[in-house]
Amino acid sequence: MAEKSKKPKATNIPYVSKMYKVSGGKLERSTKSCPKCGQGTFMANHKNRSTCGKCGYMEKK
Repeated sequence: MAEKSKKPKATNIPYVSKMYKVSGGKLERSTKSCPKCGQGTFMANHKNRSTCGKCGYMEKK
């Protein structure tokens, strides 16, 4: 059998770079963190709500 060629895995660098913004010499978060899970867990922005993918917390806009 012929060996399958291994492709490099895709990274999340483009997506993660949208969550942070560099201004001056500081790194700032551009999205909101979950109040239940704490820092480091971002909330997803939808049309009419923000949700946490880890715990399911939701805020309506």
